[in-house]
Amino acid sequence: MAVKLRLRRMGKKKQPIYKIVAADARSPRDGKFLEAVGIYNPLTNPHTVNVKEDRVNYWLNVGAQPTDTVKSLLSQKGIILKRDIARRKLSEEKAQTEIENWQKLKEASAQKKTVKKKKKAENQEAKTEEQPAS
Repeated sequence: MAVKLRLRRMGKKKQPIYKIVAADARSPRDGKFLEAVGIYNPLTNPHTVNVKEDRVNYWLNVGAQPTDTVKSLLSQKGIILKRDIARRKLSEEKAQTEIENWQKLKEASAQKKTVKKKKKAENQEAKTEEQPAS
């Protein structure tokens, strides 16, 4: 049986919330699943991802294949990085420094995005003030 880690849509119309589930590859998107391993809410700002890391690692170890979206979410949480470090069998110190560097890069990129959004909002305000009312 081929197992996939994928998203299962829940929530109301136009208000999706997704469960990250381990499911047989042949079952439909919202059909039968083996285990729910997390929740993804794209509507919050920033989006929230709650994952049972030990269960995700279990399913990945037994051969479950994550879909592209789930793989992206797992890499955002750092689970893919931790698996890669464990696979390379780095020392505890090197592994810790790599994880810390990754977290610093992630925080810096998030800060860049917020600065960029603020500048864009300021530019739009300036443009609306310049245009004469007709």
